[in-house]
Amino acid sequence: MKACLKSDFETDLCLPAVDNSTMLRVGDKAACMACRNLVSTNMGVRFRVPLQKLHPLSRAIHHRYSGNGNPQRPPHRTAARYFTSLSRLPMRPPKPPPGSGGRGHQQKRNFWVASLAARLLKLRYILLGSAVGGGYTAKKTYEEWKDSLPDFSEYNWVIPDFVWELSEQIDLDKLAKALPEIEEIAKLLPDLDKIGENFTFLKSLLSSETTGDPPLKATDSSAAASQDGSDKQYKKPSDKEKFDQLQEELLRTQLKYQRMLERLEKENKELRKVVLQKDDKGIHQRKVKKSLIDLYSEVLDILSDYDANYNTQDHLPRVVVVGDQSAGKTSVLEMIAQARIFPRGSGEMMTRSPVKVTLSEGPHHVAMFKDSGREFDLTKEEDLAALRHEIELRMRKSVKAGQTVSCETISLSVKGPGIQRMVLVDLPGVISTVTAGMASDTKDTIFSISRAYMQNPNAIILCIQDGSVDAERSIVTDLVSQMDPQGKRTIFVLTKVDLAEKNLASPNRIQQIVEGKLFPMKALGYFAVVTGKGSSGESIDSIKDYEEDFFQNSRLLKDGMLKAHQVTTKNLSLAVSDCFWKMVRESVEQQADVFKASRFNLETEWKNNYPRLRELDRNELFEKAKNEILDEVISLSQVTPQHWEAILQKKLWERVSTHVIENIYLPAAQTMDSGTFNTTVDIKLKQWTDKQLPYKALEVAWETLQEEFARFMAEYKGKDQDDIFDKLKEAVKDESIKRHKWNERAMDSLRVIQHNALEDRSITDKPQWDAAIQFMEETLQSRLKDTDSVIRDMVGPGWRQRWLNWTNRTPDQHIRNETKNELERLLKLHDEHTAYLANDEVTTVRKNLEARSVEVDPVLIKDTWHQLYRRHFLQKALSHCNLCKRGFYYYQRHFVDSELECNDVVLFWRIQRMLVITGNTLRQQLTNTEVRRLEKNVKEVLDDFGEDQERKTHLITGRRVQLAEDLKKVREIQEKLEAFIEALHKEK
Repeated sequence: MKACLKSDFETDLCLPAVDNSTMLRVGDKAACMACRNLVSTNMGVRFRVPLQKLHPLSRAIHHRYSGNGNPQRPPHRTAARYFTSLSRLPMRPPKPPPGSGGRGHQQKRNFWVASLAARLLKLRYILLGSAVGGGYTAKKTYEEWKDSLPDFSEYNWVIPDFVWELSEQIDLDKLAKALPEIEEIAKLLPDLDKIGENFTFLKSLLSSETTGDPPLKATDSSAAASQDGSDKQYKKPSDKEKFDQLQEELLRTQLKYQRMLERLEKENKELRKVVLQKDDKGIHQRKVKKSLIDLYSEVLDILSDYDANYNTQDHLPRVVVVGDQSAGKTSVLEMIAQARIFPRGSGEMMTRSPVKVTLSEGPHHVAMFKDSGREFDLTKEEDLAALRHEIELRMRKSVKAGQTVSCETISLSVKGPGIQRMVLVDLPGVISTVTAGMASDTKDTIFSISRAYMQNPNAIILCIQDGSVDAERSIVTDLVSQMDPQGKRTIFVLTKVDLAEKNLASPNRIQQIVEGKLFPMKALGYFAVVTGKGSSGESIDSIKDYEEDFFQNSRLLKDGMLKAHQVTTKNLSLAVSDCFWKMVRESVEQQADVFKASRFNLETEWKNNYPRLRELDRNELFEKAKNEILDEVISLSQVTPQHWEAILQKKLWERVSTHVIENIYLPAAQTMDSGTFNTTVDIKLKQWTDKQLPYKALEVAWETLQEEFARFMAEYKGKDQDDIFDKLKEAVKDESIKRHKWNERAMDSLRVIQHNALEDRSITDKPQWDAAIQFMEETLQSRLKDTDSVIRDMVGPGWRQRWLNWTNRTPDQHIRNETKNELERLLKLHDEHTAYLANDEVTTVRKNLEARSVEVDPVLIKDTWHQLYRRHFLQKALSHCNLCKRGFYYYQRHFVDSELECNDVVLFWRIQRMLVITGNTLRQQLTNTEVRRLEKNVKEVLDDFGEDQERKTHLITGRRVQLAEDLKKVREIQEKLEAFIEALHKEK
């Protein structure tokens, strides 16, 4: 069915009726002549053109010159202008068909060329217009979207400064220059493939030398396999040259590849150093976290001081460096640490104690001890020398008297760019003979230290063997074989390979060593290194260059005795680090479980034995005891002045009373008149004051201070005092008293004060007189009581005691009793007898005793007389003292017109006044000076004890203390291990 559609733009266009798809198949069914001419039937092409576009295009080409049925409407030129450029060309009038006469008939023309051109031109303009319009629209849409966004300039602080400064720190020109090197590395890949292809030829060449078969070429090995035996064989000289040439090419390629990698690693190290420096300066403004290896090293430090109980042992991995003395252990460790950090010596033992070195990566090459805050810059020679000196001092300090080596570990950390992270322990070198100057047990001590570290099942044993000496002289290989017979955790290192290659007649021996065929010891890997030319002044860089040059020119690599991955300390450090971290990841969680179980056991024991006590370790208990002792010292300042003076007077008189009675009062009382008595007293008091009295007074004051200090400590002990502090307090008291020295200037001032006090004889009032009488009477009674006791001990019990107690006198007591009776009869006859017996009197007494069959010695007679006369004198003095109680009136009149003389009362008043003044002076000196100095000494002693861990361990002991110590350390170890495991999981 056909239909004709007319519109304002087109007329007389007949189209077939189609469905809603608005698409039709154009062919010989076209509605008009123009459409039929546009799409000819012989083109064989299907066009699916929308109706709205097909008719205007045909009208623009054809209907413009065809007859118009509606002369009122102008031709549609604009339609053709929008779709084609043909309307702009000059159009010739169409020719009439033959036989038509040229009039009244529309000629049939073929426009398929023009139609195709128009379609192509239309497609070009459509694409061009779409591109221009789409670009403009996209630009406009982007500008509108950009304008609609908020201003983010105020939020630049959210982005780290590192992002903005990275472009300033990274040298882009340097990276651009590195691109050709990267391309060169890429170009190496075909060469490596070619070398891999040549392996087949090398294999066939080796087999041809042994079996006589012809070798196969690397390029046509598959073709050669199909050839028969009539192929031409290579000559042996040319085959050998080919083999050497390929081997040299392989070595050169490997070295070239390794040098390029080293250059890239060096540039990468510089970039990492810049990043670490920025992070170290706090660009990110965040708290710097400890590195993984630092966390692990802290755990090992705690374990080194931990006294394991309940079968808890330290099985955490570390790299144990063992070897014979002077085998190059320290040099290998220095190459790994990239610094000459250890003391050096020519043949003598330098490593005297284990040195734990924690290696980690950092922006600066520095070293630091665990217990010190000083950083040693390893890029400066003066810091390196200071570090070596400090290590040597610590080693010598750790060695006890009479020993050569020590088991005390020195902990050191080294950080620097490109350093492999691990923990190494350098042990003293194993020796075979104890030389002069060494302790006799040095060899056994070194073996025990080495075994203690190697028996850890997770320890990596780095066995160092000197390649310049005969392998049979090595001792360490047997020791390592005993501790790790399967070689599952041993890495063997052959040092001084340059000397070995030069000295050994058979280089194959080196190959046997690094292949594990010469020693019975087994190992995970075998390495050969060179640690310099033997000069102590060589730098690490020069040693590296020498090592690289040696292996590059060495026949050991060229002849295939060593493999490229088995040489240089760099490859060694990479292998050791990988093995170390592999061992850590495999064992650390198991060790954490072990310490968790140990913590449970310790906590259970504490709850059962000390349920009401806090878990205070030794340091915490020391601080508690320190506060208590300081409180006790401070309490000395709260003693009243009256108490100080009373104690000082009493103690001083007890100390000097004997001297006063025997050497001053008794000799003066033998005189006949008061003037002589006073003169004798003044002379003896002056001598006593100049020589003895000040010293005695200071001794009394110092003893009083000690006794009061001890008394306060004893009184404080009753107030819920812990007995665990007794030993510590006693040691602090003794050491403080030992260090305390009395002020020397106090001696001279005290002597002057005492001299002035004794010179005064004026008793101003009756109370002072009565006080002197009382003081004299108490003194004489006390001395008389003591004398009677001495006499009773000399003569034995009396008749009453003998009857009641059924005791008898000894022969000596019997002799003394007889002597006493004879001397008492002498005193009754001579009441005013002097203090000493004359020789004839001694002879008379002796003869009288012999008459009664008592043999006696003259010395015994004089000794007995001395005690009897003292009692006799004291009794008379007491009687005279009672008479002088009413003598104050006569004293005021200087005993004029009186037979009573009380000069002895004045003497005791002078002594009493001296005691009061001396006590007051000593009390002032104690409270103002000496108590404070004692408090200062106590603080110094406590500070010294606090720094001496060995002394604290000796003074604060007991199961309770040890249990608290173990609990604290196990908890700390468990927490550190958990933090390390968490960081380890995050790093994965």
